[in-house]
Amino acid sequence: MDHTAPSAPSAPSAPDSLSVIDPLAAHLTDYALSYLHSAALRTAARLGVADHLADGPRGADELAALTGASEGHLRRILRLLATRDVFHEDDKGAFHLTPLAERLRSDTPSSLRESVLMATDECFVRPATRLEDAVRTGRSVFDEIYGAPFFEYLSREPGAGEAFDRGMANVSTGEDDAVAAAYSFPAKGTVVDVGGGRGGLLGRTLARNPGLTGVLYDRDAVLRGHSLDVPELTGRWEVRPGDFFTSVPAGADVYLLKRILHDWSDEECVRILRACRAGMSADSRLLAVDCVIPQDNTPHPGKVLDVLMMTALNGRERGEEDFRRLFTEAGLRLVRVVPTGSAVSIVEAAPVAPAA
Repeated sequence: MDHTAPSAPSAPSAPDSLSVIDPLAAHLTDYALSYLHSAALRTAARLGVADHLADGPRGADELAALTGASEGHLRRILRLLATRDVFHEDDKGAFHLTPLAERLRSDTPSSLRESVLMATDECFVRPATRLEDAVRTGRSVFDEIYGAPFFEYLSREPGAGEAFDRGMANVSTGEDDAVAAAYSFPAKGTVVDVGGGRGGLLGRTLARNPGLTGVLYDRDAVLRGHSLDVPELTGRWEVRPGDFFTSVPAGADVYLLKRILHDWSDEECVRILRACRAGMSADSRLLAVDCVIPQDNTPHPGKVLDVLMMTALNGRERGEEDFRRLFTEAGLRLVRVVPTGSAVSIVEAAPVAPAA
């Protein structure tokens, strides 16, 4: 018989703090607080931090002096942004540019600073805080917040309108050449850029296709800031003010609608498309350049923009079948979808011949 006294149970070891973190809870919490990352990104862009790092790393004290910010608070937002690879803090406390931070500089061709400022502007952020109301009612809350629909608000608030135009031009910079390169335009003819803003896409299209001429068609206030007056395009373009809900310049070979249809409801899109159809000849083509949402769970920039559309406007991003249905209602037929290597695709449409 074993007379050895039983040993006392060992005391539980202190848990490793890392082993008790719930990864699902951490992931959801990070999602829930992601608006703080957005706010920090906007603050860094507004302060021009990336511009001040163009010549090399700097400490938070030096950056605070250059930007007129609180050193402690600035260090804290840069530390947060560094967790997402926007800036990098070294072991001496100096902050460096990263590839993402480079895109926040204001003085480089690849800058996205203006688009970041647009996307994080109050006119998009405030409606997003009431997404639940939009989902429950099926309509944008923008009018209720600002007392006017989105584009009317931009027209009466010059600062907001200018920021939006700069941001959209900034977004387009990375897409326009990809779109112009992806489609086989006719060797000769006329292209009308409907709602073409400052003319970035039309300019790249004309530059790539020297036999084409172009018409930039938009609101007069927008056209005043166009970018087409460059030597290589001399004599090949004109601007025309107008309302694409009622009519467009007639008789063109190609009609461009880049990031236009996603701003509007289905009914409004059909009005725009019918106005275009009325100006088209039998051989004309219409190119709707927008995100085309894939019908699966893969991430896509259009899925994020789709939610933005439901809060700030009454528009939406669409899939291929959605475009087909809109075209059919407007007397058009979907010909094909052309990928561009960017977030947007070209959805080509041709007129349907009237029934005999």
